[in-house]
Amino acid sequence: MKTISVFGSSLPHPHEADYIAAYDVGRALGEAGFCVMTGGYAGVMEGASKGAAEANALVIGVTTVQIDIIRNHGCNQWVKNEIKYPTLRERLLHLVTEADAYVVMPGGVGTLNELITVWELMRIGDIHVRPLICYGAYWRDTLAALKQSPYVMPHYWDMLEFADTPQEVVTKLQNHINKESENG
Repeated sequence: MKTISVFGSSLPHPHEADYIAAYDVGRALGEAGFCVMTGGYAGVMEGASKGAAEANALVIGVTTVQIDIIRNHGCNQWVKNEIKYPTLRERLLHLVTEADAYVVMPGGVGTLNELITVWELMRIGDIHVRPLICYGAYWRDTLAALKQSPYVMPHYWDMLEFADTPQEVVTKLQNHINKESENG
């Protein structure tokens, strides 16, 4: 079973569009047979966890003592398997190195850090190139200035994919899996 890290903001509430989109992505991933791994907390992470759990998928939450102390709460109720690290750095490393692919939902500085960390580690060959899918117009707009930068080589953009629907995310992931199996 392939594990997909879903990154995103902890701020959206259950009635907000980004939470609902994360729920739909989590559910679609779960229905397609993927394990969903998130940072384990509220917002997008909870939405993706809930959607995957309701599709009877394995939901892993990777949490940290640092955030538990700052926010004074633990992981969301949809997580079936919590993995807790002492530091944010260790948590991030797990979410990056233990995933087979990534879906980056809207988020702030923490989510941008997750996206950039995966992208850079793939770029320099520290981790194998894996599907890195940015969800929605948010990331197209956020990364637009970098696209024009002379410091980001055009072929680095080939490592990023963009999707606008949960089904498009699943289709892109399944296409990668099919290519892997064809290439042995």
